[in-house]
Amino acid sequence: MDVSGGDGAGREQPSETSPRAPAAARRSGRDESHEERADRRWAELLQEVRVAQTGVQILLAFLLTVVFTPRFGDLSDVNRHLYVATVLLGAAATGALIAPVSIHRFVTGWGVKPQTVTWASRCTLAGLVLLLCTIGSALLLVLRVVITDSVATLLVAGVLAWFVCCWFLPAYWMRRGGSGRGPGSGGRAVADGGNERTARAQREP
Repeated sequence: MDVSGGDGAGREQPSETSPRAPAAARRSGRDESHEERADRRWAELLQEVRVAQTGVQILLAFLLTVVFTPRFGDLSDVNRHLYVATVLLGAAATGALIAPVSIHRFVTGWGVKPQTVTWASRCTLAGLVLLLCTIGSALLLVLRVVITDSVATLLVAGVLAWFVCCWFLPAYWMRRGGSGRGPGSGGRAVADGGNERTARAQREP
């Protein structure tokens, strides 16, 4: 019996992974629930925070010991004020970068993991901005002791511009040139695609 005739029931249908498959039927993003996506984003955030915490803690420890050095008394009033501002910025950056741990500990078991990740991400971003300001202020303080004030200001401005190019511009350009999906939308796209395929399968005889 010829199984290739009739209404095409025996004809091979293009699979989702086949190049002939429609673009709408192909899977995109990760097929994960909201809880799984929150767990993944939280694990990624912790790795990022560990790197930033190490840098700000070393910098703050160095700043706190400067006041006990013999040459601290020789600093001018401007440099002393700059030192105070640098220490305060370092302390604020440390608090912002440790905040995700505190937030997670207080709300563990309350079923608000997605919201926890959102707030922890905001605190981490604020901590990175404060860390950038701390590095710039500390660098300006050190260079003012070594070279003239005007040259020190120009050098610090150049270093801060380089930090901005490395830390923020790549992310800005990638988000601007991306598909417009924010964090967490990949799972929704997969779910929508799965619902569409299910409905189409139910309509077919």
